[in-house]
Amino acid sequence: MLAFTNADEKKSPTVIGAGCNLNGNIETDHTVQIHGTVKGNITAETLIIGRGGNVVGNISANTLFLHGALKGDANVKIANVFSNATMTGTLCYKTLNITGNTGLECKLEKRKESKK
Repeated sequence: MLAFTNADEKKSPTVIGAGCNLNGNIETDHTVQIHGTVKGNITAETLIIGRGGNVVGNISANTLFLHGALKGDANVKIANVFSNATMTGTLCYKTLNITGNTGLECKLEKRKESKK
């Protein structure tokens, strides 16, 4: 499980636990799990906002797993939105997966393919 990596591993996850409140930005090249509240922008490879998780800010990630609440804009490659999720803002994605009846009240924008 990701939460039990050791200090020698370079890609251990950043976890904001339930009941924790963080005011500030998070920037990393690995996984971030939010189970508490973050007020700030998040940049990560993978972002997991758990059922009790709450993010107020903009996010940029390769992959998003949204189970909780997001108030802000998200720019992601793959968005996975689950039944308890809520979001306001703009969700910009390349691939969108929605499971169940979500509380999305956001603008959806499909990312355009970049020409090489």
